Amino acid sequence: MTEKKIRILLVEDENTLREAIKLNLELEDYEVVAVETGLKGIETFDNQRFNVVILDVMLPEMDGFSVCEQIRLKNTTIPIMFLTAKNTQNDKLEGLKRGADDFMTKPFNLEEFLLRVKVLIKHSLKGSEQEEQLTIFEFGNNKVNFSTYEAKGVKKPFNLSYKEAMLLKLLIEKKGQVVSREEILSSVWGYDVYPSTRTIDNFISSFRKYFEINPKQPKHFLSVRSVGYKFID
Repeated sequence: MTEKKIRILLVEDENTLREAIKLNLELEDYEVVAVETGLKGIETFDNQRFNVVILDVMLPEMDGFSVCEQIRLKNTTIPIMFLTAKNTQNDKLEGLKRGADDFMTKPFNLEEFLLRVKVLIKHSLKGSEQEEQLTIFEFGNNKVNFSTYEAKGVKKPFNLSYKEAMLLKLLIEKKGQVVSREEILSSVWGYDVYPSTRTIDNFISSFRKYFEINPKQPKHFLSVRSVGYKFID
């Protein structure tokens, strides 16, 4: 059987740098898809298979931090590297909080960059069994498969919508933390036209009907007045 080629998604808006990085990665025998905006990065990631994602921080339409967060809601294991023109601790901390695995400041040493990419690729190939475990989440008597959108709640099995799965995954990944409505709108609806915060309230109401024994006295999906919501398993 032919071995699958390593595929890298590169999102960089500076044309000369994007082409230079792409060329050097291809010389290492990687298959590279290079796009120039955050929106194209999300769209490309959704429609193709990749082993590693390389993101510029400052991107048109949607910044790299937001792209990273959107990717993490869909895939918790793919390695993500940030490229940034700023050498600040705040940027690094923000990138790590959003789910990045590595961070390089421009201009960077090419040899070091290629070595770091190689390390990330090793991590990406470490076994799909772990990824499968992260895809399926159980709490109480409930079970959710974020790969197939199939769910088992307090009643009969059902299928989540795409947005429902995205919001549920965000709350679960931030388990025990208060997630503001603004963060939910940014992370789940992203570059779409923002809905009203009432839409989020309706989604939470649906989750309670799906997964709570008593929706009027929820134990898993809690409201935090004037702020947002918190998930507890």
